[in-house]
Amino acid sequence: MPGLVTVPASLLALVLLWALLAVFTDPEILPPPLAVLALAAEEWHSGDLLFHLGATLGRVLTAFILAMAIGAAIGIALGLSGKANRAFDPWLIVALNIPALVTIVLCYLWFGLTEVAAIAAVAVNKIPNVAVTLREGARALDRELAEMARLYRFGPAATLRHVILPQLAPFMTAAARSGIALIWKIVLVVELLGRSNGVGFQIHLYFQLFDIGRIFVYAIAFILVMQAVELGILQPWERHASRWRRV
Repeated sequence: MPGLVTVPASLLALVLLWALLAVFTDPEILPPPLAVLALAAEEWHSGDLLFHLGATLGRVLTAFILAMAIGAAIGIALGLSGKANRAFDPWLIVALNIPALVTIVLCYLWFGLTEVAAIAAVAVNKIPNVAVTLREGARALDRELAEMARLYRFGPAATLRHVILPQLAPFMTAAARSGIALIWKIVLVVELLGRSNGVGFQIHLYFQLFDIGRIFVYAIAFILVMQAVELGILQPWERHASRWRRV
């Protein structure tokens, strides 16, 4: 119950602080909340807000699925095999330290200003982070449960489903949560540099027009969407995946 009260109260305090600062600031520099709300209504009724949010969400979802699937496969394989980890750990470190901007620019130069290049650039930036998280999860697996599965002659598929994946659920959730946070930020940069739609494209457009109010509209709208994903999908999934620990 405290959390249910504290979060809305803190958000309300932030909005009130914003409104107070706006009173003493040029509205072109810091538009008040009600002005931003009016602009949001305009963007919504014109269809632009929904269209560009949809374009960005599509890229986020596609890149997220690719990064989670590939990164999880790599991370679990490295965590379960010491030889594989020793062989590929240096490559993983290199991948972790390549700047996102470099990956984005190279993908656009190699593959053109295409949707495939945009999504690939985002996924490639996130795969190493997922791999590292899941590698640590695979290293922490309970060996006694694995031995039990072997004694009861679980096949590879049954072992993965009933022994490995339930233990990896917290690590999967951590990778997913950090993945969403990182991916949507990179998607905005990708859209700013080389796409003709999406939230990043709109923010770049209104940056050129010095329209801070509409920049706020698109930034806040997407933050609200990501918060809805967190509360409506990630947290319920985390509780469902971790229910076996409370049995």
